[in-house]
Amino acid sequence: QVQLVESGGGLVQPGGSLRLSCAASGSIFSIDDMGWYRQVPGKQRELVAVISTGGSPISAASVKGRFTISRDNAKNTVYLQMKSLKPEDTAVYYCTAQRALANYWGPGPQVTVSS
Repeated sequence: QVQLVESGGGLVQPGGSLRLSCAASGSIFSIDDMGWYRQVPGKQRELVAVISTGGSPISAASVKGRFTISRDNAKNTVYLQMKSLKPEDTAVYYCTAQRALANYWGPGPQVTVSS
């Protein structure tokens, strides 16, 4: 299986920036898409951004222009650079990776945007 270790969550003021990292280990070969979802209590998990093995990114409309997803295949790591953060960005951010027929999820660090 694939294990995902995330880092970079925390508290940031509105308008600030934060960078999330997610490193994959285990059966890391043949990993396809990687990305980020977020979830707040009482709501379903929603897509933030995904990126293919080839580096093609897709972002949700709510974060487009503010968040940038990138990937380092040599390190089996995906990043999410978050800028111009808003209070509504507050959520648990889950890293995800797709391999073969399975999807894998990280534990999800908390990102809190508040003054």
